[in-house]
Formats: sequence, C-alpha cells, structure tokens
Amino acid sequence: MSRTRSRGGGIWRSGLSISTGQGVRLTPVKRDFGGAGCDFTFEGERVAGNTNESGIPSGTATGSGGGEPARGDVRGGRGSRAVSIGKTDREATAFPKRHPLLSVVNSLARMFPCNGLMRLDEERLLARARRVSGLVDFGGDSFREPFRILLESLEADAQLNFIGRLCVRNDIVRTLRNRLHLVEDVKRHPEISGEVIRRPLFITGLPRTGSTFLHALLAQDPAARSPQVWEVMHPSPPPEKTAYDTDPRIARTEKELRWIDVLMPDFNTVHLIEATLPQECIAITELSFISYVFDSMYYVYSYRNWLDRADKRPAYEWHLKFLQHLQWRCPGTHWVLKAPSHLVSLDALLQVYPDAGIIMTHRDPLKVMPSCTSFTAVLRGAFTDRLDKAQLGEEVKWRWEGSAASAIRFREEHPALRNRFFDVGYVDLVRDSVAMARRIYDHFGMQLTPEAEAAMRAFAGRHRMNKHGVHHYTLEEFGFDPDALARCFRFYTDYFDVRPETHR
Repeated sequence: MSRTRSRGGGIWRSGLSISTGQGVRLTPVKRDFGGAGCDFTFEGERVAGNTNESGIPSGTATGSGGGEPARGDVRGGRGSRAVSIGKTDREATAFPKRHPLLSVVNSLARMFPCNGLMRLDEERLLARARRVSGLVDFGGDSFREPFRILLESLEADAQLNFIGRLCVRNDIVRTLRNRLHLVEDVKRHPEISGEVIRRPLFITGLPRTGSTFLHALLAQDPAARSPQVWEVMHPSPPPEKTAYDTDPRIARTEKELRWIDVLMPDFNTVHLIEATLPQECIAITELSFISYVFDSMYYVYSYRNWLDRADKRPAYEWHLKFLQHLQWRCPGTHWVLKAPSHLVSLDALLQVYPDAGIIMTHRDPLKVMPSCTSFTAVLRGAFTDRLDKAQLGEEVKWRWEGSAASAIRFREEHPALRNRFFDVGYVDLVRDSVAMARRIYDHFGMQLTPEAEAAMRAFAGRHRMNKHGVHHYTLEEFGFDPDALARCFRFYTDYFDVRPETHR
C-alpha cells in the first residue's frame, strides 16, 4: 500500500457537544493529528472512571476493536448531528437480536430490583477474588486507581440491566483472580520474569479492516506464538508445550464460549472467535485495568475520558509479564499480537517492546464505520436496555477518527521508525492473503517456510467470508452521511492511499 501525505491540518469539529447524563456537558476542542493521543478530547468533562472479551466469560468477546474481514450492504444516510450520550428518555430502537431468556430475566429483575445486592463495590469484589483464588497478593496497588474509576463509571454511566450487571461482576472477579494467580506463579517460578520477548509483531489499525483474520493467519506459522483465547481466559498454570494442543482448558473454554450464542446471537456473523484462535491484546491489558476492553462492551464514558489521557506504559509492562508467563514453558520464534487500540498507544508499546514490528491494516472508512458501529451495538446490546444507534455512530466515529490521527501523528514524529511499520490494504488482503503474509515476512526480514505457507493456505480456505452468515448493516441506520464521513476521514485515506470500495 502506497502512502501520500495528508492534505489539510488536523481534525476539527464544531458544534458537537455530549451530555453524560450526569449534569456535565462536554465540548470538543481542536485536535491536531491525535492531540494527546486521545480518541475524544473535551473541555469541561468530569473525570471518574473500560473492556473486553467478556461480560461473557472473561476474555471472550473482543470489543469494537476486533473483527474478521467485515462484510455487509452499506448505503448512505443522515449527516452528523449534535448527540447526547448517556442516559436518555428514549428506548432504543432496532435492538440487536436478543435471546428470549435474557429478556425474561431482565424483566423479572425490573419487577424485583436488586441493584443494591449487585452493587459494584471495590472492596467486596477484591474480597471475592481473594476468596475464590485462595490468594491475597495482587502484585502491588498500581491497578487500584483505574479499577476504582472503572467501577464508578460502570455505576454512573453504563445503565446496566440485570444480565449486564451480573456479567460485569463475574468478569471483574475473573480478571482479579487471574491477576492473583499470575503473581503467585512468578513467586513460585522467578525464572518466568527472565523470559525475553524478541521482535514481536503487533497488528493494529481501524477495526473491521481484516486485522483479526490477519492475526489468525500469521499465527498459523508453526514457529510463531500467539496468545490463544483459552490461555488468555485461563492463564494459570503456565501452558506447557508438550500438552499445548490437548490442555483441558481448551474444552472448558469451548463450553464457555457457547454462552456467546445466548448473550449475543448475532456475534458469530460479525467476529471470528474460537478457543484455539488468537486473542486480542486488550484481553491481556485488562488485568492492569488500563485497557480499552470494557469500553467496547459497556457505556463507560468517564472511564474512557480518563483512559485516553492515562499513561499506557503500565498496561504494556503488564502485557510483557503476561507474554513471559505464556512463553516460559511454551516458546516460539516470535509473537504475533493484535489490537486496534494500539493505534493510540504506539509510544508506550515501543517503549516496552523497542524491537517490535507494527503491521497496520487499512480499509475504506465508509465500510469500516457502519460495520464497527454495528458490532459495538451487538456487544453492548446484551448488557443495557438503552441503545441509540445514531448516538453510537457519533461515538464510534469520534473514537476511531482520533485513533487514526494519533497513529499518523506518531509516524510523522518518528520518521526513523519508518521501516518498523508495514501497511496492509484490506482489498489486497482479501484478494490473496498468503501473498500478503509473504510480503510481511519479507519486510521484517523473516523466513516464510513451506510448512508455514501451507498452514496459512489451509486456514484461509477454512475461514472464508460469511462462514457464519452475512453481517447486515447500513450507513443510514447509524446516522452516517457518506459524503460527510468521507470528508471526516480524508486525512486518513489520503495519508495511507486507502482505496474506496463500492457503496450501494
């Protein structure tokens, strides 16, 4: 993919203000490429208090960041408008498909309110994690501030229904429990901390640009190492190479993933997830509570505002510890990793992994934005009874416009790192994914063996488009006007020479 310079200077929107529903009005201020590296930049917000792969079994869903090659029919619609995000007096329309059992449970819970019993209390959750694990050492208190802010935001912003409250409590306890176990494992085996992570490959880019598919494709190399869903959900004890493909946690995870069909019946049409497929990095940084995983599953605006400004290095330091843990008894030649949220954290990522290679995937934003918004609606729709698609469209647009700008700004400010990046166009990836893998290996000076290429071809043949059905969405259902959206992302499409796709 060739690249041209962006024409025009930064990103600026006027007239948009966001109400959190807590009596606070947020007004955007001007941002150059990425501002401070945030997706949202506001004046006057009240900061309080993000997400995953969970709400279902922790580490399972992936958030608006993820996605196999997206698909669907898109058409133009309404233009941008002022948006009030947070509590509204309107019920959501055109909700994502929901299992009848969930509707019954939520209805009964409304008749017999129990939010007090299900309150997200910091000390009670910590005590619960200690009790179920039998451990007490969380590895220091650095996670306590983001953890507290997250809980405050979940209570103030998320408008959780009963199922949502139950899922997020279970998710948080699971995350805390995993953290306790990983700390204990290092105490028992200090040599884990001596593991060296060499030349990892990180895939990032706007969501719904083929990054999940590319992640899984590159992970087919028998010499590569990628964190699989089962070992991210259940990382302790550290996996062993001799039993890696038969570990009983794989079957356990497969059973847990079946809950996705109950919580989110449309999930399999929009995202590729299996127990033995690679998992996103946000499910790893989740253990630091400095992660964009909760933001993809729940409305946590105050946490997101805090997170955008937070130092991300502690999250990547925890990420490194997690990889050391997985690598100790099950190494590979290199790691293959992925998360769209790396776009806003490239500086922290490269501080912790100074020899990392960065693969950026690109696709026409007029395809990306409605697909990403639809996926976010599927994720959040199980956990709240209020979902406004036009509001969600505005939120998603702002989030990923800022993320793209942040990545461009980083690359402009670090020209010496040019060769550390490789850009992948969605159209080229879909046309011949194995040829793209070969180009990636050549760029980073790696050898694609015949065995690895054969494994990639077999995987690409098994995981074709629309395997689990077609992901249907339109621009108009989320309030997007195609011309306005194209102008909004012109700085991005010009910079990376992103080719437009056909819009009907």
